[in-house]
Formats: sequence, structure tokens, C-alpha cells
Amino acid sequence: MLGGGGLVAANVYASASEGGWSGQGSGGAAGASLRSAGMATIDCPDVGARLTDVPEAARGDVDRELAQLDQQIAEAYQRLQQSADALRQDPKAADNSVMNPLKDKRAATLGRIADAIDRAGNRPDQLDALAPCTLRPAEAAPGGESAAPSQSGGGQDQGGQGQNGGTGQGGNGPVAADYADINSVQPNAPKAPPGGTFRTECGVNENGLFNSDNVIVAPGVSNGAHHFHDYVGNQSNTAFASDQDLADAKTSCADQGDKSTYYWPVLRLQNGKQERDAGAPGGGTEGNAGQIVTPKEVTLTFVGSPSGKVTEMPRLLRIITGDAKAFVNGPANANASWSCTGFEDRQLKDKYPLCPSGSDVVRSFHFQSCWDGRNADSANHRTHVAFADAQGNCPEGFKAIPQLVQRIVYDVDAPSLGDGGKSTPLFAVDSFPEQQHKPVTDHGDFINVFDEGLMRTMVDCINSGRNCGPGDDGKGDDGNGGTAQPGEQPGGGQNTAEPSATAEPEKPAESQPEKTEQPGKTEQPGKPEQSAQPADTAPAGQPAQSDSAAAPRVDATTAPANTTKNQGGATQRDESSAPATAAAPQVSESAPAQAAAVTTPPPANLEPQAVGNGGLAETGANLWPAALGVLLAASGLVMLLRARRLRY
Repeated sequence: MLGGGGLVAANVYASASEGGWSGQGSGGAAGASLRSAGMATIDCPDVGARLTDVPEAARGDVDRELAQLDQQIAEAYQRLQQSADALRQDPKAADNSVMNPLKDKRAATLGRIADAIDRAGNRPDQLDALAPCTLRPAEAAPGGESAAPSQSGGGQDQGGQGQNGGTGQGGNGPVAADYADINSVQPNAPKAPPGGTFRTECGVNENGLFNSDNVIVAPGVSNGAHHFHDYVGNQSNTAFASDQDLADAKTSCADQGDKSTYYWPVLRLQNGKQERDAGAPGGGTEGNAGQIVTPKEVTLTFVGSPSGKVTEMPRLLRIITGDAKAFVNGPANANASWSCTGFEDRQLKDKYPLCPSGSDVVRSFHFQSCWDGRNADSANHRTHVAFADAQGNCPEGFKAIPQLVQRIVYDVDAPSLGDGGKSTPLFAVDSFPEQQHKPVTDHGDFINVFDEGLMRTMVDCINSGRNCGPGDDGKGDDGNGGTAQPGEQPGGGQNTAEPSATAEPEKPAESQPEKTEQPGKTEQPGKPEQSAQPADTAPAGQPAQSDSAAAPRVDATTAPANTTKNQGGATQRDESSAPATAAAPQVSESAPAQAAAVTTPPPANLEPQAVGNGGLAETGANLWPAALGVLLAASGLVMLLRARRLRY
């Protein structure tokens, strides 16, 4: 009986403490050491960003070696976490155990990169100078938990936890200071310009298509991203997909002429749940743990240029927006935007939003809208495209193309920061291990696989001021509720659903909490009080972010009607949820760029476990020790009763 009871108790405890790196719970010794150590990170020069001129014949070898560099950083970061206790006692010990071996490995890899380029062209100068990395304490990391308040309105410690409050299920973030009350942010999103739009509908990845590859940055390398992606559109996107594979693939898009691939890092709840990638590269073994959240809504809209006509995108054009390494690279290429439904005139760049009751989390990406007119990709995957300036003008030699605006909505509650997410779990995007799940690292990827006829329809709709979508045969809406024929200008060229420059979008009934109320979808007993006073928020009309780049614009309602929940559970129209052209930082050849990594393939057919309490298979796998314990305890009781009966 005692043995059976012990099995039951042990199983319950184990089920409650699963997760973390290599199966270690974030509440264990490693997690505690990380919290006390301040979650230092490894900062290495982004080699891929510097390689702007790689001969075509050398790109395959260079991409594979760049992936090795990322793999080396991931392994070093894991060693750093595993030796956190010793390093807390003697920080200099990290040089011999972590940093010097990493430098030696990087030097060898950089030598192979230089040799590959030398065989096909001119050997790059001083590449070996990029071998050393820095062990950066949390307070020194760009975008980290520094003493200086953030410009996103969340610089003050949230929920009384201080800079190390809550380390997430994987033990490497996020922390409380990564979140900000959306009510503390001043309106900062520019008004959307008039013009036509083209909408494509490709679902929300309800099929559960995930992998940790990145065919743009690390073709031919499994786990090249070191974090998991959601995929919509093209259903054949893996690291090994050729251009022909993408062209021949099935698509989740309503219009079968759109086989483009759209992908972004998954969002997870740090709730202790173990997905099937818990022990796999890109997943739990690299700090990406917790329940993968399926988006509630995904809107994909292409918009035009405020300065003139747009031209067709070249087939198989590849675009990356944002920087997956912005936590250590700095914000030069960061392009994340976080907000809440009903509040999309307020955009956060380096914080996750705390949304009030009835409001959903929104992440959006405004892609580059200028193309060099020659290349479908470039060595660092950035210099062949660029952002337009504030007036919508492209750099010299670049052409305006339709701008992709991705808007992804999640039905997740505001986390309970006061108890580290125990009452209501933290949420965060997947990231490279050393990037610590920072919101500034959010990014989106796109490969154009539109057929030529549909691309022409897109450009015609945009240039003629119509709002087109699946099933309208390219006729579209003229912006005044009518249908415009190709070439016909809509009345006034102005979308009548567009909000005025001064009007704020409708907000849910609970969107103005008391000054000490913690924002959240449901009131949590025992939640700490939180001041609603803005902390270093940007003035009206300025971006609420930690860099000088202009925030992406919110949209007029040219996409399908989006809704937000009100207090009674009914829906109301969200007037701030469609796309717009945005001024964004100019791309430069010396700016940091995203690179990829790793060579160990993840298990095949990775899919998340059932959302909620898990499927029958998961339940049986987790509870069989408890069932055995119950059986043993019952057997002991029967034997005890029989012994008593024989005695008397």
C-alpha cells in the first residue's frame, strides 16, 4: 500500500514539474541559478549580416557553415546554463569552460567560410576578427532587463517581481519586464494612406504544420532556425524544399493560385505542457517549451505605395522582415509590432502587450516594399529589398512592389506577472536560445509563389484603388461599397471605412481599468496591483519602442471585418485591424541580418499535442505510473483484509 501510494504521489509531482531544458523543470536548481545569475547571454557578431557579397557558387557552402556558427552558439549557451551555479561563484570560469572553446570553434568555421568564398571569388578580409564572442550580463544586453526604463511603456518592474521575475518554462525567459500594459502606451501608429489592397486567405495553420527549419537562411540544414515556425500557404516548406518543390506543392490558401509560403515563430504558453517537440532540436532542448497556441485569426494583405504605382513581385522572391537576433544585434533590423484588438493605434516594439479583458493579443509584420529589380534573394537575405521612406519613396534603383502586411491574432490572457505566470501563464514567441524569447526578436518570412496571372490581378487591384480578395474575380470593392471594373478609379480614391486621423478605434467596455488594476481577460484572485501610469511612453505620434525606427502603420478596414470580444461575449467591429504601408528603417549592407543553424534533424511529423488537457494517448502515457500505484495500493488493502479474516 505504501509503495502504491508513493507511485501515485511521485507521478503527480512529476507531471506538475515537467518541462525546461533537457527535461529539467524551470523551478529546479538550474532555473533558480539562472534567476539569481540574472540570465546572462552570449553575444556573438552576426557573420551572415557582414557577408553581403558571396559568389553564387559559394552560397551553399557558406549557408551550411553559417548554420554551424549558430549551432555552436546554441551549444555554448546550453553549457552556460548547465554551469550556472559554478559561474555564479566564479564568473571568470566561463572563459575556460564556455567562451574560449566557442571562439576556437568559430575561428575554424570562419576559416572554412573564407576558403569557400576564395574558391569562387575574392577572399573576404578580416573574417577571423568575428570569432570572439562576449558573455553579456542581463543588465548590459540590448533590450534586456536593464536599470533604464524601456520606451515601450513597460520600463517599471511588473507585478513586483523585478528584473528577474519569471523565467518561463524553458528557463531562459521571458521575464516580467518583457511585458507592458497596453493602456500605458500613447497612440503612436501613423494613419493608413488611401489605396487599393489585395487580400489572400490561407487559414491559421489549423493543420499543425510546424518545423524548426528555415529554407531561406539555411537551405539544406535541418533545424536551421533553432525555433519552431507556424506555416500557412505552401504545404511543402522544409529546409530541403527546392523551388520546384514549392511550385508543385499544395496550398492552404483559398485561391489556389497562391502557393506562397508565409511563416513566423510560434507563440507558446509557458504552462508546463510538453508538446511533442519537448525533447527535440528547435523545441525543448533549446529552451522553446510550452503549449503551442494556434492563432485565432491570420490576415494576409498586400497594399500599395503612397507615392505611386507598384510593380509585380518576381516569382520566388524571398523576404525576411525583423531580426531573430535583435536581442544581441540591437534594433537596427528589428521590425516587431505588438498590440491588442481595439488598441491597434498603440504599437509596442520591445514588449509583449498586457491586454485588458475582452481584447486579444495582436502581432503584425509590415514587410519591405522596395525591390532592387534584379535579385530574388541576396547573400545576407536583406540587401535585395528595402523599406520605403516616410513619404513612400524607394531608394535609388529600387522599385515599389506590393507590401505584405501579416496580422496574427491570439486569444490568450494577460499573464499573472506577480507570481511568475503560475496563475495565468506567460506567453512568448520561440527564439534562438541566447535571444531569451524577447519580443523584439519577432520576425516574419515570405516566399512569393503566386502564379503570374494572380500576381497581375494583385497589382491591378492595388494600382486601381480596389480592395480585392478570394472569390471576387479581381473586380474587388471600389472602397465605397460598390464594385469597380479594372482600370476604374474608385470614388475619391479614399476608403470610407478608414478612421479619421484623430479618432481612436472602438475599445472593449473594460479597456479603461482603474489605476491600480492589473489588465487581464479575467480577474485573478490574489493578483498584485499594477499602476496604470505610463512608464516612459512615447508622446503621441511617436513610436513606443527602443529604437529610432518609425512604427509600422495600422490599417484602414480594407481586410475582412475583424472583431473583438466585449464584456457580454458578443462581438464588435475592430476598426484598426487592416494593413497599411509603413515607414521603416533603411536596410544597409552593414546592418545585422538573420542567420540560421544546426544539423541534427528533428523527429519526423512533429505536431503539437491536443490543445487543452491533451489526447488519450498523452493522458495514458503520463498517468500509467499512477494507475499502477492505485493497483498496488488496492492489492495491499485486499491482502490486509484477508489476513485479518484468517486471524479471526
